[in-house]
Order: sequence, then C-alpha cells, then structure tokens
Amino acid sequence: MRFILRHPLVILFAVAALALSYGVYTRLTQESTSGGPGMMRGGMGPVSVTVAVVSRQSFADEVESIGTAQANESVNLTAKVTDTVTAVHFEDGDLVEQGDILVELTNVAEAARLSEVQSELDDARRQYERLQSLIATNLISQTDLEAARTRFATAQARLEGVAANMDDRLIRAPFSGMLGFRNISEGTLVTPSMVITTLDDISTIKLDFNIAEVFFAQLQPGLSVTANSIVYRGRDFEGRVQNIGSRIDEVTRSVQVRAEIDNSDRVLRPGMLLTVGLTLNERDAIVVPEAALIPSQGRQYVFVVDEENTARRVEVEIGRRQPGLAEVVSGVIPGQRVITQGIAQVRPGQAVRIMSTGESSTSAAGTNAGPEDQS
Repeated sequence: MRFILRHPLVILFAVAALALSYGVYTRLTQESTSGGPGMMRGGMGPVSVTVAVVSRQSFADEVESIGTAQANESVNLTAKVTDTVTAVHFEDGDLVEQGDILVELTNVAEAARLSEVQSELDDARRQYERLQSLIATNLISQTDLEAARTRFATAQARLEGVAANMDDRLIRAPFSGMLGFRNISEGTLVTPSMVITTLDDISTIKLDFNIAEVFFAQLQPGLSVTANSIVYRGRDFEGRVQNIGSRIDEVTRSVQVRAEIDNSDRVLRPGMLLTVGLTLNERDAIVVPEAALIPSQGRQYVFVVDEENTARRVEVEIGRRQPGLAEVVSGVIPGQRVITQGIAQVRPGQAVRIMSTGESSTSAAGTNAGPEDQS
C-alpha cells in the first residue's frame, strides 16, 4: 500500500486498465445482443442511397484545340517604282474600299511624256484617217496605208505604256479592309522593298487549328465550331469548317483545319489566340452519371438496383465522356437504376433504401468513392 501511494503513475495505469476492460465488456455485450459482428452489415437494415435512371440521349465528341486567327485577306503595301511621295491620302487604321488611292508618287516626267506621246498619237491618227480617204481614189498604195496604220497602232501602244507607268505611281487599295500604321510621309523616297502600310480584310476571320488524327474520318466542311478569346470572356464566336488539310503531320499526328468566323463588328484581329470547340459524331447514346462508375483493375462497374431494391454489381464498357456524364457501350439498358451516392457502403446483393431518384442527364454531386477491388 505504501508503494502504491508513493508511485501515482501506478494508480493511473490501474484506472486505465479498468476503463479498457469495461469498454471491451460493453462491446461484447452489444454484439451478443445484436447477433454478432456480421449483423452490422446486413442486419441493421438497408443502406440509404441515391440512384439515377439510365437514359438515352444525344451525345457527341467534344474536341478542343487552340487556333490562331488570320485575316481573310492580308497584304503589305509597297511601291512598284522608286520615287518620291507627293501626297498621302490615309491615316493609321482607316477603313478603305477597293481601288481607293492611298499614296501618290512624283509623276512630272511621266506627265510630260504622256503629253508627248498623246500628240504623236493624234498625228498618227490624222495621217491614217487621211490616207484611208485617199485609198478609194487610188492616189496612194495599200503599202502606204498599212504603214500609217502601223504608226498609229505603235503610238497607241506607247500611250498605254506611259499611262501604265503613271498608274504605277498611284498606290491603290487592292481590296476593302483596314489599314495599319502609316510608315511614310510626303517627301519620303520609297522603294519596292519598303512597306508603306498594311491592309487586312478582317470582315471574316480564318481560324487555323489542329485536330488529332483519330478524328480525321469525322471531319468535313460545314461542321460548326465555337471559338473563345481571353480578350472577350464569356463571348462565343460561331463559325464553320471551310477546309481540311491534305496532310497528316507525321510528328504531331494531327491534321490542320481552317474555319471561318463572321467578324463584321471587327472585334477579332489577326494573330489572336483562340480556344476552339468542335462537336463531332453526334449520336443517340446510353449515358450514366460519372458518379455511378466504380473503377476496379482497369475495368468499370456500376451498382444496378433491381425491382426488389437489391444492388447488383455490373461491369460496363465506357465510351466517350462529357462533364458529369459517361457513354455506356454495353452493360446496362435505359430505364435501369444505378447508384450514384452511397456506393461506399453498398455490397453486391445488399438491400438498399432509395432516398432520391434522378435522370442520368443530371450529374450526381460528390466524388465516386466506390469500394476497392471486390472481384
């Protein structure tokens, strides 16, 4: 007794031993009353679960890619000749129509040449017309008339050449579009290698992106695409596939696709990075919520609840997936009920209590916390 009083730790250990013994005794008493440990699984009644009805609905492969916006038409405007700028008729970012004169180059010498050639042409025309009136009276020979006709045609060709040279000193818009920055001013000496400005037709945007080779057979012109830009969050840009590349890239195993997007409001610009969504292989498919799937040893299972509210584990073959849904190729049929919540407490052949029922199109919340390998 003195030893125990001198060592309080002994008292503590004794109290703990008594408490443990009492707990074990209580547990054994409860198990004997309920019929043993096995009753905790099945003897305490059905497990409460949530189920979804297997349905058939439209299903498609949603393919995503990254694309780059291109202008419908794009060109760097340059001069055909080397000369000095005398007039500039545009400002940065102007919208121009096809044929508008943008820049004028010096053409004084060409204007003088044009006047000279025009005089030669007028003289050659008068000579030819005079000889034509004399040929009927046999006062001139046919040879003289042909020579006059040749001089007239030559003068006319020279005039057209001078007019073309003068036109080369007028820089026009080859198509309608939006101009870029102006890189010249009046008095600038331009050369054919100097970029005067850029011109882009952005009324329509060409969107180039790549799609994996596995989807090649499903690609065709006319498919609808949806594009999104980080610049315009929440806005979808609709377009259609116009062309499909003729080659598969042997490195990436992908094919290039070009779509066109209406850009009449000119909010998209060439060079923008766009996220592309493409819907392929639309079909009528059997679907189940992803929450109903139980992965085990590389296979997929679901718990099917029969008419007697008994759970059966069934192996299924899964096709494509969408957020919250999975396509079932085989294993279940429309109308069957599959468990989406409470899977962790269910065992094959166990009775269940259905708390709520939903459609497969409504994805079940929570994670798929199925039991570990039960095979």
